Amino acid sequence: MSQDSGVSSWETERIDAFHELLSTLAAAVDVRQSFPLLGEIAGRIVPHDEARLVLLNDDTGEYEHYASPDVSDASRGEDAPDNLAAPRVLLAEQDRDRGFRAGLRVPILIDTHPSGMLMLLSRRADVYSEHELTLATRMVDYIALALSRERHARHARCAMLERERAANIESSVELLRTIAGVLDIRRVFPRVSEIVSRVLPHDNLSLSFHDLDGPIILEARSNEAYPAFARLLHTLPREQEFVIVRDFSTERTLVTDPPDFQGRVVAAGFRSALGVHTFAREQGMWLSFASKRIGAFSPYDVPLARRVADYVALAVSHEQLAEAERRVAEAHAREEHLEARVQVLADELDIKSGLGRAIGDSAGWKDVLKKATQVADTDTTVLLQGESGTGKEVIARFIHRASPRRKGPFVAINCAALPEQLLESELFGYERGAFTGALQTKPGQIELAAGGVLFLDEVSEMSSSAQAKFLRVLQEREFQHLGGTRVLKANVRVIAATNRDLRQAVERGDFREDLYYRLQVFEIRMPPLRDRKTDVLPLAEVFLRDIARSFARPPAGLTPEAKHALLAYDWPGNVRELRNALERAAILCGGGLIAAQHLSLAPHPAGVRGGDPVLQDARSAETTDLHLLERQAIERVMHETRGNKAEAARRLGITRIQLYTRLRKLGLDTPA
Repeated sequence: MSQDSGVSSWETERIDAFHELLSTLAAAVDVRQSFPLLGEIAGRIVPHDEARLVLLNDDTGEYEHYASPDVSDASRGEDAPDNLAAPRVLLAEQDRDRGFRAGLRVPILIDTHPSGMLMLLSRRADVYSEHELTLATRMVDYIALALSRERHARHARCAMLERERAANIESSVELLRTIAGVLDIRRVFPRVSEIVSRVLPHDNLSLSFHDLDGPIILEARSNEAYPAFARLLHTLPREQEFVIVRDFSTERTLVTDPPDFQGRVVAAGFRSALGVHTFAREQGMWLSFASKRIGAFSPYDVPLARRVADYVALAVSHEQLAEAERRVAEAHAREEHLEARVQVLADELDIKSGLGRAIGDSAGWKDVLKKATQVADTDTTVLLQGESGTGKEVIARFIHRASPRRKGPFVAINCAALPEQLLESELFGYERGAFTGALQTKPGQIELAAGGVLFLDEVSEMSSSAQAKFLRVLQEREFQHLGGTRVLKANVRVIAATNRDLRQAVERGDFREDLYYRLQVFEIRMPPLRDRKTDVLPLAEVFLRDIARSFARPPAGLTPEAKHALLAYDWPGNVRELRNALERAAILCGGGLIAAQHLSLAPHPAGVRGGDPVLQDARSAETTDLHLLERQAIERVMHETRGNKAEAARRLGITRIQLYTRLRKLGLDTPA
């Protein structure tokens, strides 16, 4: 009878404990906070030495651990209850290590989804059976109901709070007034934080984005430890719309640099954060909120945070548009300044020869002058490529006049007009006795050009030996006299010119590739006169004025027919041919108007262009072997002139020295 009474008393106590459990759960606002009391009550239903509750955090997707009585993190067991299909009586190995001898665990299902587990552990063996497991399962059902009710209530509260805050922020005239029309968000960012904190409390507000000069981090209510989080957010992929950190002290963030980042943030007092991503025009931007409270932000805060971010992004977009307009205006101002400087330099450039003036308003010629002006301020080596007579020396002098070396000399040397040995001695100078006839030391053109510009015309005709020596001038800025041992410094700026395609010369092996790249640092292509027809008449007027100074009976001008002829002609010899034609016509007209017949502009064969007539002859042929065509052209002209080199050079449109050089190079050198 006493035994029956004892059993009845035990069952009664369990029933009372279940009632107390239900009452406690019904009154609990947060099951997590109530778990110490719940664990004590559960001990009267299923005796245990330690109870654990593992719950899934809906916001972070991670499991949170609670214990009764409270123990260290070492008591945490498995955190993946999803794998538990049913309640079980079992004990994990790590719990055995802590002295427990029996255990059971029951999964917590909310809306049929695993959301956590309840674990009961005992230091006595064989105390749990199917009966205790059934009792624990009933307790878990009560806990699941409380958690489900709590979740729905939280969702309802958050939704209501979101609606209230959304209404507040939408009607916040103060925020819109603060942001609207601002061209520098830095000025009002602290005020933005102050206004927003009324509806979305935070202790730090940070903005991170990139502009043309690099990353920008703006802060309100600043703290040194937090900007790293804002900087981190900007490295995240654009697909990630928001980031929530519920507790910096326990959650692993993506920040790895510096390694102690989380410790620094926690030490500074920050525990949670929310970052939302938006766009300012095409530019990604993160707005991040930090709080000194754990779990201060949830997914329900994201729409409000994004709305604030959109307001800020609008201000940033206005700022970027204003900055873009300012940069465009500055670029236009620089362009206008550059064009004005080009015009001033072109007007100032006045060389005795009419070929020395930078005359022309065509787009191609203006582009050449613009590039020349841009490179003039530097000490960069310049390569001028174009047909003969296109004004390469004019541009070289233009660069010299516009450069910091304008007060230094301008020394020009034609590499094609001098034999190989003479070219080297002219360039580098020589010591007394360096060769027969060297009776005294003579400085070279490099020395004479010290502090100024050395202009190498027809650089493609430079011999291999001279190329190797001149390469050292460009690389090391030093050279030696012929026959000398003393190293001299080359304080010159080099401007080279050629009417040949140096790239093809390199491919044929006629020109050193390393020297080519040293010369081609800044290349300017000279347009032929046929491509700048609008410059023909202005050039003709200037040339006629120059020619008139040396004539007793200067020409009176050009007839309309003569002007038409000048414009219709293709000018294979470019500006040089134009001046020569006008000088010849000035003689023939006898002081009157220059007519079309005075110009004697004979039509040229189709396909033939100015510059080097030998090469132009090659361009019109079917073969692409320029070396062979050059040889054939020279052989033909030499045959037609019966070996008369002066006449052959004239017909080929080159100097006798150039003809000698090519005959020697092609193996056609024969006695005169």
